[in-house]
Amino acid sequence: MGLSHDDVREILRIIDESELAELRIETEGFSLHVRKGRADAVETPAPVEPSADGLATIESPMLGTFYRAEAPGAAPFVEVGAEVGPDTTVCIIEVMKMMNSVPAGVSGTIVEIAARNGELVEYGAPLFWVRAR
Repeated sequence: MGLSHDDVREILRIIDESELAELRIETEGFSLHVRKGRADAVETPAPVEPSADGLATIESPMLGTFYRAEAPGAAPFVEVGAEVGPDTTVCIIEVMKMMNSVPAGVSGTIVEIAARNGELVEYGAPLFWVRAR
């Protein structure tokens, strides 16, 4: 029996409201590891390496809710056609009410946005594709 996105959100809500500092859930085909702490304690993702065709995938460094802008109604961090550098913030992933900036990790041009705003994304899910320079 798998967990739905709503199940995961409910688990995260319960953890957020509890005294737990860390929780790990593992079942067949599913693994969830949550640790409360400061947003700046999140490890910086490794630089993104382009494939042979010159495209690089910016992947989600964590499970959470994907946001293209820093606030509702604000302009997105990037659009298709935007030039990015390794330190350019491309989106935010919200985990337990903590907003985590996601850097591009690569220099190039955004060619496609893979995730939808407000969508729950898994660890390693593609967020953007970049034509690397």
